[in-house]
Amino acid sequence: MRHGKKINHLGRKTAHRKSMLANMACSLIEHKRINTTVAKAKALKQFVEPMITKSKADTTHNRRIVMAKLRQKEAVTELFREVATKVGDRPGGYTRIIKLGNRLGDNADMAMIELVDYNEIYNAGKKEKKTTRRSRRGGSKPAVAAPVETKASNEEE
Repeated sequence: MRHGKKINHLGRKTAHRKSMLANMACSLIEHKRINTTVAKAKALKQFVEPMITKSKADTTHNRRIVMAKLRQKEAVTELFREVATKVGDRPGGYTRIIKLGNRLGDNADMAMIELVDYNEIYNAGKKEKKTTRRSRRGGSKPAVAAPVETKASNEEE
């Protein structure tokens, strides 16, 4: 029975699974969003969110813990410098999973996992406010009337 077993093994041995999740986490930190299967996205979310929480407190101990899991110095540096400053006031929930449909080759459920604070589509929509509409009648009549008058004056000469 599968009682109390929360880790999805993803059909891989332990070392392969840890390496794959570390590589996917580095790609997520570098590119801010990646496309993968839904199962891998859920496993990656559980893998990367505790590391983002640790990056909010920039200590040597936290850097070593994250480095032991990520294994790429550039990704750790970017996580602690850029990502941690952007998500500093957020109390968790740093990633979002958006389902994309099925993959053409094998019909696998696909998803996009992204860092929430780096999504320009959702953030830009909230900041922009709708402007008041102008009257259409006032702006169109002078533009049409002006060229007609100039043509009439040219014909007289």
